[in-house]
Amino acid sequence: MEKITQFKVAVIQAGAEVMDKEKGIEKTIRLLEEAAENNAKIIVFPEAFIPAYPRGMSFGTVVGSRSAEGRKDFLNYWKNSIKVPGPETKEIGKAVKKAGSYVVLGVIEKDDEYSQGTLYCTALFFGPNGELLGKHRKLKPTGSERLIWGEGDGSTLPVFDTPYGKIGSLICWENYMPLARAAMYAKGVQIYIAPTADARDTWFATVRHIAAEGRCFVLSCNQYSTKDMYPEEITSRDEFEKLLHELTRGGSCVVDPLGEYVVEPVFGEEKIIYADIDLEKITESQFDFDVVGHYSRPDIFQLVVNEKKQENVIWKKDSR
Repeated sequence: MEKITQFKVAVIQAGAEVMDKEKGIEKTIRLLEEAAENNAKIIVFPEAFIPAYPRGMSFGTVVGSRSAEGRKDFLNYWKNSIKVPGPETKEIGKAVKKAGSYVVLGVIEKDDEYSQGTLYCTALFFGPNGELLGKHRKLKPTGSERLIWGEGDGSTLPVFDTPYGKIGSLICWENYMPLARAAMYAKGVQIYIAPTADARDTWFATVRHIAAEGRCFVLSCNQYSTKDMYPEEITSRDEFEKLLHELTRGGSCVVDPLGEYVVEPVFGEEKIIYADIDLEKITESQFDFDVVGHYSRPDIFQLVVNEKKQENVIWKKDSR
């Protein structure tokens, strides 16, 4: 595979079409086409872009009880989530093929193997031929996310070798898990995708640290969302009315392998952020620090990663 060391990437900071899968797909396609027209070879979308990161929604849940209204909310969220692979990924894949870029897209995925009732926060990877290369399911939902999303396992921790370097992703607060990061570094990730819903100042310290620690480029992508992007049946609720109008301020950015900003965080607007990448800067940065090379101590520290798919039921046929 011929390697291309200098190229452009696009980080798409935009709000979701909340609880509207069809409109969300349309917006996704429009934005990736725009980014491709500007010669972006890797295009990144935020966490849970289809159908939404459900900020401000309680799903009617408090400890020890649920509500009928909350169950209806979950049903609506489930209906607007997608199967992977499925008709929605095929539709997006056609647009990706037309664009001819690598695309990483945050979605909410329906389980299509067992009960079909569980949802996962997932990052999808598309190749420039429109093929769905694979996916990463969030390993550990945070806080109240645990009420609505299941946990991924080690079978969806891919790093893909592309002409534009090795591409992988951890989602939002998974990036605070040092062993998860170590697994990504050991796979040689060079373009580290960090879709998120966190726009606090502490997040920027995190992505800069990851870039310097992993000696990789970090593409951090967040939504910019306001209350008027949500449907009326959600915004009319008392608990939602207490929230600020600007629900997510953005903060998408690109960081180089020494932890310096290529593009500083962008706040307060929907915007496609472009950055020029030079992979040779990774090798330059590894001169004095290579986390899984000369700076590792396997005689002292070793990590075991279980990449086996976890099955609920194992069927054994009678061999007689």
